[in-house]
Amino acid sequence: MSEPTVMVVDDDPAIRRSVADLLESEGYRVRAFAEAAEFLAAAAPSAPSCLILDMQMPRLDGMSVLQHMGERRLALPVIFLTGHGTIPLSVAAMKAGANEFLTKPVDPDALLAAVGEALAADAARLEQRREADELAQRHAQLTPREREVFALAIGGLLNKQIADDMGISEIMAKVHKRNVMLKMQTRTLAELVRMAERLGIESTRRR
Repeated sequence: MSEPTVMVVDDDPAIRRSVADLLESEGYRVRAFAEAAEFLAAAAPSAPSCLILDMQMPRLDGMSVLQHMGERRLALPVIFLTGHGTIPLSVAAMKAGANEFLTKPVDPDALLAAVGEALAADAARLEQRREADELAQRHAQLTPREREVFALAIGGLLNKQIADDMGISEIMAKVHKRNVMLKMQTRTLAELVRMAERLGIESTRRR
């Protein structure tokens, strides 16, 4: 997996530079933007990442950026920075999906802790997405018959019951089931059931 990246969006060059210097001193890769539009136009990161976002900015403020991110399905953890923090504002930010809300001048330890938590959360999200994509690719390799067997097997049916349900021989049911287990890369029915849950596949039984 690529190097974790912290995105920083703040129209104040002094704050932008100080935050970037702090993060880089801790070994983080930093991409800094003076305007929200510049950040939104950039390519979405593929590595674990998070966004440190100024709340009050000209043109697009922090809440507007969150809205645009939602429309683009850009699921980065967001740490808000603001010089005018209020409880209602922080509540609104958290309800909108922010991970943390910190006031300026920001405490370096608090910011580093928030960044660490945000990057860990994004790494977990990316790993879940990778596993989901891999499962979908395995399922896509199944033949139509094997997909039928998959949906019947996760309901706990024995080979003979699967054969009866599909109108095929028990030997063919065994062959299809073995192929399902091989292609899905599992040896247990319990794991196959868990895979089905993650893929959103429900058990079928016509009779």
